[in-house]
Amino acid sequence: MKFSKEEKSWILYDVGNSAFTLLMATIMPIYFNYLAESGGLTEVEYLAYWGYAASITTLIVALLGPVCGSIADTKGLKKPIFLAALFIGVVGCISLGLAKQWLIFLIIFVIAKVGYSSSLIFYDAMLTDVTTEEKMDQVSSLGYALGYIGSCIPFFLCLVLVLGGSGFGLSMEVAMMFSFIITAAWWVIMTLPLLKNYKQIYYVERKPHVVAEGFKRLGRTFKNVKKEKKIFIFLLAFFFYIDGVYTIIDMATAYGSALGLDTTGLLIALLVTQIVAFPFAILFGRLAKKYSAESLITVCITAYFGIAVYAYFLQNQVQFFTLAVWVGMFQGGIQALSRSYFTKIIPAERAGEYFGLMDICGKGAAFIGTAVVSGVSQLTGDINKGVGAIAVFFVIGMILFRMSVKAENEGV
Repeated sequence: MKFSKEEKSWILYDVGNSAFTLLMATIMPIYFNYLAESGGLTEVEYLAYWGYAASITTLIVALLGPVCGSIADTKGLKKPIFLAALFIGVVGCISLGLAKQWLIFLIIFVIAKVGYSSSLIFYDAMLTDVTTEEKMDQVSSLGYALGYIGSCIPFFLCLVLVLGGSGFGLSMEVAMMFSFIITAAWWVIMTLPLLKNYKQIYYVERKPHVVAEGFKRLGRTFKNVKKEKKIFIFLLAFFFYIDGVYTIIDMATAYGSALGLDTTGLLIALLVTQIVAFPFAILFGRLAKKYSAESLITVCITAYFGIAVYAYFLQNQVQFFTLAVWVGMFQGGIQALSRSYFTKIIPAERAGEYFGLMDICGKGAAFIGTAVVSGVSQLTGDINKGVGAIAVFFVIGMILFRMSVKAENEGV
């Protein structure tokens, strides 16, 4: 399948931002653990504070996302607002390398991740502008696929610095500073084609008082969602099943570190996740030509339920490697197909608003998921119980998703 210049540019942003995603899911929690130990925190406190920081971030984005998304739907505003979010994320990423105390690091992390997460709202909403409905599943899947494999390039350089930096006379702090700079540079470079080639095709006309009008449109969208049964139930389903996905992504390394697993082994395992995710994301994109997105999403939710149950019993390095491969097989599929499926059932000219609502569900769920893991871990003193607790969200998500599919088939 041939892709247009606009589609290729859009896909490249997945390659760019995924470098920050991978760093955030792997080396960053380990570095925070290093800072936390220096600050006298216990392993349970380390996992809990990392989870709380992730929860605060997702709550902020969930509150800001829909309003900003609504404003971004205005003619000529989607790219500038996307650029502002990108700037916050990139500057925050670089600033993380300057933090030497665990609390300061967490505060900067929240700011950087707010910028990163906000940019994804506008980026996802751009999908309607860069491709056709027939190609959405393939473009969305290829974005995730190339993001997984492309992010391995800067990650490998960061890994060499962090694990082998002492051989070059670099301290952990200096190695991490260079890692954050490399990641930010990669992120910016991969974004340049999108900034150059993107054109907002679907939009609402600009009116006086853009911010106030954005709030009004958002209010109307909330009312419309309640009337659109298939969209409303899908968002509820997404809220629950994506909870486990984001929680696993956000806390995988922190979980393994808290279990006392070997740091090098953890990083290699999560690199394996990226490598496995590459062909499987492409596979799901191709399967979408033959099977419905609804069926494939159902398969992915079922697989993630199994992942959560398996994580409850996880104790050693080999089991963590198995978990990493399993996550890699379904991670890209469930994210890419959910994105393209949602794009197909919403009004194209108000994609920003609707993706803002979707982000409330995604980020709101992740807020609950990370908080549940952190809270249960602290209350029980058992990290496995904290992670295993998220399995129930997949069960609820599956039930609601099948209800949304039924509503779509009935045309309501």
